[in-house]
Amino acid sequence: MGLAWQQGPHSPTALGRFLTPEPLPERLLFAERLRRRMRVRFGGEWIADSEDVVVLHEPGRYPVAYFPLSSVRPGVLVADGHITRHRELGETSWFTANAAGHRAERAAWQFTGLPAYAGELEGRAAFAWPAMDAFYEEDERILGHAADPYHRIDIRDTSRTMEVRSGDTPIARTTRPVVLYESGFAPRWYVPREDIQEKELTPVEGRTFCPYKGLADYYDIGESKRAAWSYRDAYAEVGRVGDLVSFEPDKVEVHLDGERLRLEPGQQVVPHGADRGLGTEEVLTR
Repeated sequence: MGLAWQQGPHSPTALGRFLTPEPLPERLLFAERLRRRMRVRFGGEWIADSEDVVVLHEPGRYPVAYFPLSSVRPGVLVADGHITRHRELGETSWFTANAAGHRAERAAWQFTGLPAYAGELEGRAAFAWPAMDAFYEEDERILGHAADPYHRIDIRDTSRTMEVRSGDTPIARTTRPVVLYESGFAPRWYVPREDIQEKELTPVEGRTFCPYKGLADYYDIGESKRAAWSYRDAYAEVGRVGDLVSFEPDKVEVHLDGERLRLEPGQQVVPHGADRGLGTEEVLTR
């Protein structure tokens, strides 16, 4: 979820609401220090390194990291004369990046017409994620977008009875499902493969990427397309759901303790960011 995207409290599709006598502005931007060392690599070289990164949370977008210009290697960013305008933050100047013989246009931007209330972003630039080789926190590469301190995942074991059917065909039955609670999403229920009729799952092409869980593989069930998925090699942080299977309750029948689950608000992922769609290329080429 995050603070300002998916169904976070500052997103356009917030699941809850602020209990205030007067309505809040349609859009609220929030800026804060990341409090982590962040680095940027381009052309095989380090071009930015800072422990003073500010993250901007903007409605409907992933968090974006803004580096002090003083932390960017001199000569790497060259203003290209391209100017756009942000609806709240004013005039925006764009840069071309040059390093070690590599060149990328529209590689970074800076707000050059900031209103007085947005001084946290003064003298800072953000890098277009796909234009760079990689982003790091300390010596570990991060994927997808800057760290979001408001995104949380909790995984719990349970002894509830879960059954999955496709028409008259039983797909799964378990008394040991695992439930994954993720900020801003409805609970997702995962089933061990030993409790699934695997012959009913047809693997299909087309994986998706989650910055918090890894690459997801999908399965058709009968005529239902992409009705189930699995993080077969889930990140260590969510290893408890690794290679388990979850099912879409709007495509097959999913019953929990006899009650059928329905697609709830927050279960559909919005795969976009500030400057691109969030695809699998980044993780596959890391």
